[in-house]
Amino acid sequence: MIGLRWGLWVFVSGVSLFAISEDPPQSPAVAPSPPTSQTEAKVRARLLFETINGSLQVMHRDFFDDDNAFAIPSRSLEDVFIELNKSQGVKVKWLTVNADTLNIDHDAETEFEHAAVKTLSTGEKTYESIDESTYHYAGAIQLRSECLKCHVRRRSSNEARISALTIAIPVTEMIETPKTQDQH
Repeated sequence: MIGLRWGLWVFVSGVSLFAISEDPPQSPAVAPSPPTSQTEAKVRARLLFETINGSLQVMHRDFFDDDNAFAIPSRSLEDVFIELNKSQGVKVKWLTVNADTLNIDHDAETEFEHAAVKTLSTGEKTYESIDESTYHYAGAIQLRSECLKCHVRRRSSNEARISALTIAIPVTEMIETPKTQDQH
């Protein structure tokens, strides 16, 4: 638990510093090291999901206040997504599931994203698939009450609302075909 907290603190601190700097730091020129198997890609995707979801929750709790109403933690994290893609070849994207679209870039575009929205809308926590060279993962992120004032402007029920985080990781070997849904 201490290791997880320390890792999360380091990540959030780095995100906070990165988000407020004028010029984003450049990643060192290192060749990406793709996972060697689908299993490794799955583990990495889950770790990334937990890290990013946890960071988002902490930023909302600790940094989102009325005096700084223009700071949007999920938007700040998009800069981190760009760096993850550059340095690791990992693509991360927010996905609108059952809330108002605030950014059209978060709408489903690919076949995987449309299937993820459909599956996550039923209450499943995750959705995954694999193609010729990429492991795709989507995890549901529950929108908390402070999120709903923007994400569900004309709310008429107490129905739980979610968005999602998608992660695409290139893989070099295919071992087995995963289930298209991962139930928790």
